[in-house]
Amino acid sequence: MIDLSKTIDISTTYLGMTLKSPLVASSSPMCEHVDNIRRMEDAGAGAVVLHSLFEEQIERESDELDRFIGNATDVSAEATTQFPEMTGHVKGPETYLEHLRKCKQAVRIPVIASLNGTTNGGWLKYAKQMEQAGADALELNIYYIPVSPDVNGERVERQYVELVQAVRQEVQIPVAVKLGPYFSSMANMAKKLDAAGAGGLVLFNRFYQPDFDLEALEVTPNLMLSSPHELFLRLHWIAVLYGSINADLALTGGVHSATGVVKAMMAGAKVAMMTSALLMLGISHLETLTNELLIWMNEHEYDSIRQMQGSMSRNAAPQPAAFERVNYMKMLGSYSMR
Repeated sequence: MIDLSKTIDISTTYLGMTLKSPLVASSSPMCEHVDNIRRMEDAGAGAVVLHSLFEEQIERESDELDRFIGNATDVSAEATTQFPEMTGHVKGPETYLEHLRKCKQAVRIPVIASLNGTTNGGWLKYAKQMEQAGADALELNIYYIPVSPDVNGERVERQYVELVQAVRQEVQIPVAVKLGPYFSSMANMAKKLDAAGAGGLVLFNRFYQPDFDLEALEVTPNLMLSSPHELFLRLHWIAVLYGSINADLALTGGVHSATGVVKAMMAGAKVAMMTSALLMLGISHLETLTNELLIWMNEHEYDSIRQMQGSMSRNAAPQPAAFERVNYMKMLGSYSMR
């Protein structure tokens, strides 16, 4: 049997780094253990994004978050219950930095640190310390839910841009921004973040919606893993943005299969990030995806990942109108009752 890994090149570049594979294990509790990071590398991951250091942890050394949540007029008391709940196993910043150092010593693939929050606070200090601890890049996981009708879109966008600018001034390593799709003009927002110095955009963050406990009359956390159906929104915007900004594009959310990875690459992504599939199927699923990706590329006569990247983007698609409103009526009309 031919070893396809020797004849087909699945390497890619992301944030200026050369990765052996476009498969990236994204931020999750799995990344809290060095042994898991080793297993991810062995199973074929091109890079790993560590679990996030939350702003709630950083506030031990900064009162920025307390000022933001407790006194800001644009965040209601009810809205704070929608922020990710801190679980008992979460450790402080120093523990995170030590874990980062151990991961860098344990593997050869790039290790990307992750900061999760909304304000400058201790971000700038720990962004620098993450760089000093050996992080190959930094992912800003911005989790912000504006609920006040007095907060306009311009203000929200400015907060994102200023945060990216501030972090870029502190570190030399590449900075990626993980953001949600809820902007009035996604393309314009991407352009602003690109100009602010973001080396990559990770599309999209999943905003977890709470559920109601009707007996206790309480708002409760509701965590659901992603499904392959979530891929479509990501594909659309990556295909639209590809070629219009300099920042690399990473797809996260809904990547469960090798064909999902192929679609991500054809849309214009440099990497396909995944968590839910690994939580459901195990870290070894990375090896399965790698083998299936090689088989698919061989059957369809692709010699490299680079050969397919962006081939189905808006700029290159045979039917670019499919990305615009002109296709809306056709899509609706294509469905018929049986």
